[in-house]
Amino acid sequence: MRGEYKTPGGKLVGVSVSCDPAGFVTSCHIDGDFFMEGDETGQRALLAALETALCHGDDLGTVCSAHPQVRLIGVDADAFTIAFRRAVGTDTDRHGLAVSPPQPHTPPQPGPAADRRVLDQIERKAERRRRARWQALNSQIIHDIPRMPQDQMDLDIRMAERVASGELPATLRFWEWAAPAVVIGRFQSLEDEVNLEQARQEGFTVVRRCTGGGAMFIEPGNTITYSLYAPRDFVAGMSIEESYRQCDQWVIDALHDLGIDATFTGINDISSNAGKIAGAAQRRFPPIGSGPGAVLHHVTMAYDIDATAMTRILNTSREKLSDKAVKSARRRVDPLRSQTGMSRDRLIGRLIFAASHPRSDNPGMPDEPSS
Repeated sequence: MRGEYKTPGGKLVGVSVSCDPAGFVTSCHIDGDFFMEGDETGQRALLAALETALCHGDDLGTVCSAHPQVRLIGVDADAFTIAFRRAVGTDTDRHGLAVSPPQPHTPPQPGPAADRRVLDQIERKAERRRRARWQALNSQIIHDIPRMPQDQMDLDIRMAERVASGELPATLRFWEWAAPAVVIGRFQSLEDEVNLEQARQEGFTVVRRCTGGGAMFIEPGNTITYSLYAPRDFVAGMSIEESYRQCDQWVIDALHDLGIDATFTGINDISSNAGKIAGAAQRRFPPIGSGPGAVLHHVTMAYDIDATAMTRILNTSREKLSDKAVKSARRRVDPLRSQTGMSRDRLIGRLIFAASHPRSDNPGMPDEPSS
């Protein structure tokens, strides 16, 4: 039995439950497109403890409090509980009391024009800080050769570890894919996210990455993917949401210069009015030896997309779309090809130029990067 719950404005949780012939729960497994921060051992321990607590009817808030070194991102204890109860077919807790999903938090809306101006000023200051920190990072930029999907996953980890050890400076790598792929998030259920037989028939390799988040549908000529490997102090002292903005402010600026009204949305997405442009994921690596540690931040952008093929291969539940204005997965993505009219190679060239010539307080980018 399986139940799902999508936190409004957050991430999806799935819980798969096994029962004995008498109907008693014997085990359960948590999956989803949520994120976790903390050391690897602590993350595994928290997930195992949450699964045990669900089976025994224990309080999940207490379990989370017992693992203060690990942080759930995009979900909370209530989300796991609701998904579990949906799996076993009950809307009551272990005391027989009715359970309602938590109400989404609605951030205060700016009122008078003066309040909006204050918020705008705060955001502009934050953007300037991000740009200054990006300039100081001075990352080297690599436009890589085509690689097979699993090789990409392995290389991402190796390069992050090299930065974590101090062997490699901050690096921005633009990927090239040698084959179509579906890349699922670290905590996602393979069988629930992907139509495996259809993927096999259409030649898609399915791989799992080392970060949380949702599935990525990859066609070599229709995707732009990049990874940033930076010392951990690049995002030190920031909230998770701000760390995503820090790593991607340069690409927001580049998209604006291309005439795209791109904004940060949710925890980890970049969107325009027409839909989602890109999704990001992060993982932090501890210091290796005397190195600085590292943050791995990777992003997949839709240049073009075969939406029909995507919906054949990816399984997108109604629950996942439950709090989105667009109810069809194929209409959620807003490809860059239709917005820019550029070839993929030319667009990547513009992005590389923008990353190496970041905007300061004087916006604008030359019409064409110099050779």
